[in-house]
Amino acid sequence: MESSNQATIRAGQSRSEQEQHDTSKLEGLKNTIGCSEVSSPWCNPHPRAAFCIHPTRFMCFPSLTSKTILFFSGEEPPPPPVVYFRYTDDVLRGVIKALRERKEILKEKVIDPYATSPEITPPVTPVLKKEDYIRIQEERRIAKEEDDRRKAEEAAKKAEEKKKKDEEKRLEAEKKAEEERLAEEARKKAQILPDISCSCFDILFHPVESMMDSILGTTIDPFTDRRYISWLTVVALAYNYNVWFCTARLAFPYHNETVNKYWITCDIISDIVNVIDIIVWQPRLQFVKAGDIIKDRALTKVYYRKSYRFKTDIISILPLDLLSLQFSFSSIYRLNRFIRIDSFFEFSDRLESIMAKAYIWRVARTTGYLLYVLHLNACAFYVASVHQGLATTTWVYDGNGTAYLRCYYFAVRSLINIGGLPEPVTVFEIIFQMANFFIGVFVFSSLIGQMRDVIGAATASQTYFRASMDGCVAYMNTYTIPKLVQNRVRTWYNYTWAAQGMLDESELLDKMPLVMKTAIAVDINMATFQKIALFQGCDQQMLVDMLLRLKSIIYLPGDFVVKKGDIGKEMYIIKSGAVQVVGGPDNSIVFVTLKAGCVFGEISLLQSAKDGGNRRTANVKAHGFANLFVLEKKDLFDILVHYPESQKVLARKGRQLMKSKAPAGAKTKEEKQKGLALFGQKPPTPKLLKAFGNFRKGGILDKLKVNKKNKTRQVKKGQK
Repeated sequence: MESSNQATIRAGQSRSEQEQHDTSKLEGLKNTIGCSEVSSPWCNPHPRAAFCIHPTRFMCFPSLTSKTILFFSGEEPPPPPVVYFRYTDDVLRGVIKALRERKEILKEKVIDPYATSPEITPPVTPVLKKEDYIRIQEERRIAKEEDDRRKAEEAAKKAEEKKKKDEEKRLEAEKKAEEERLAEEARKKAQILPDISCSCFDILFHPVESMMDSILGTTIDPFTDRRYISWLTVVALAYNYNVWFCTARLAFPYHNETVNKYWITCDIISDIVNVIDIIVWQPRLQFVKAGDIIKDRALTKVYYRKSYRFKTDIISILPLDLLSLQFSFSSIYRLNRFIRIDSFFEFSDRLESIMAKAYIWRVARTTGYLLYVLHLNACAFYVASVHQGLATTTWVYDGNGTAYLRCYYFAVRSLINIGGLPEPVTVFEIIFQMANFFIGVFVFSSLIGQMRDVIGAATASQTYFRASMDGCVAYMNTYTIPKLVQNRVRTWYNYTWAAQGMLDESELLDKMPLVMKTAIAVDINMATFQKIALFQGCDQQMLVDMLLRLKSIIYLPGDFVVKKGDIGKEMYIIKSGAVQVVGGPDNSIVFVTLKAGCVFGEISLLQSAKDGGNRRTANVKAHGFANLFVLEKKDLFDILVHYPESQKVLARKGRQLMKSKAPAGAKTKEEKQKGLALFGQKPPTPKLLKAFGNFRKGGILDKLKVNKKNKTRQVKKGQK
């Protein structure tokens, strides 16, 4: 209790000291501002004071606040603040201070519109009309799309450039690796077959080359020049002479003084053919380097002479036959002619490329392989018989009849495993016969398999046709389609196969490059397209694009191509056959017959279907088997997107053609009745009313007046 009393006494003393200090400061303030009297907030004001100062917020007094409020001397000063809770008082004072500062800032903002507000000001949306707002939004959308498209194009371009650079680097690396590989191969080959210098031969054969230049030209295309393919036929015959007859002469006793001169003559002719091929033809062959066709004679000659084939060709024509002058005459010295096997394979490839039915040559070539293997086995059997001794056992050749024919017969029965052969006796005969059996199993099975592949490839399209037709017939039988319809389907399949050898031409053309497809389409249909009045004056490239969209369809006799009232979505070009425009009862009246090269349905491509304006106006049916090209409206519109000028030309010409083909009085009653269609046509005026109801000048009234005047004149004359 005493402590609380002491605290109260100390608080009163400190308050008295503070009041004295504040009173002294107020006196100083009174002297400064020149006031009559200044009252203290803790004492009653003097009744004669001019004004009093209420120290609520004035920072010069520790016990006062910073705000000074003036009041007149007749008013009661506010009571001193009483603080019950210091924390609550501080919080409330802080909130009040913040609100007052905010109020002052907002007042300044109202006074100064350019002052910065502490709050985030939302963007001002201008007041626009709906049309302007939609237009602005559309412009923004278009600008955004353009920006996105430009960014996408730039990204695609950068990706393409990067891909191109990577591809160039890869190709360069591959090219470098290929050059290194070729250089390594050339180095290895040079160790075996060094480069041959032919400068002396060039000087020696220069007159011959000059003469052949005037006949053959400086260079020759090895793929398309028929003269070169004909020459390869001669070279292949010379090669086959060597491989067939040299082996036969080597095995069988065909060398004697009587026939040797004929063998020498044939050998010389085959050697001359090979020499001419090496000197005249091979140096003129064009070749491809880095995608370019080299046609320079000097380069083609150097290219051939640096090739591996030139070295093998030189080895193959070395005149080893001259050794026969020192030793006995034998065909063993001509075995080097077998090295020119590349000439035979080249002839085979070139012949296949120009033949319409290449499978014939493939079958003949495979058969030749089979016969040659039998030929080698016959030669081997005769050599084995001579080694064992003719007619020494039942297995060897007995020496009767023609030796080659008997040995060839044995080879056929042995390799093909026909059976019925005599049993081998000696170990050598058993080993030889076992080798024949193994060779027959592996070699002939591979040859027969190759023959099967050749024949299967030759008949692949026909097999596909038969499978398609059988599948369609099975489908029709499953659903019990009428026999009449089935017969027409079979007829369509058979005629399509007989006419074009395939069911769908587009399958073949799709495998070709675009350049070749374009060349074929232009060659077939460009002349017909240029004659169409609707397409005259259009861009030629647009016509080419249209040609690539054509589809081939075959119609049977009596098939309706279009019917009256159908929606027109296609244009037709007659490739072969004829169609008729028919009408009347039962479509028995033929109005016109369209032949190959004619066009119909072109106007329907440009008409709109919203009012039924593109409906067919006549029936068109096939007179016989008709092959038509079809161009759809969708394909045409896809093409016209890229040719705006041609689109305008087509639109103008389409309107002109529709006007020219439409009759003058073709309008119906519905088209004529416009405006007040509720009132019908005015009925004609009767003749009686026309006679008496004509009140115009010169009508019945005028005639009556004239008659009355005439009568009045006659009466006056009578009175006189």
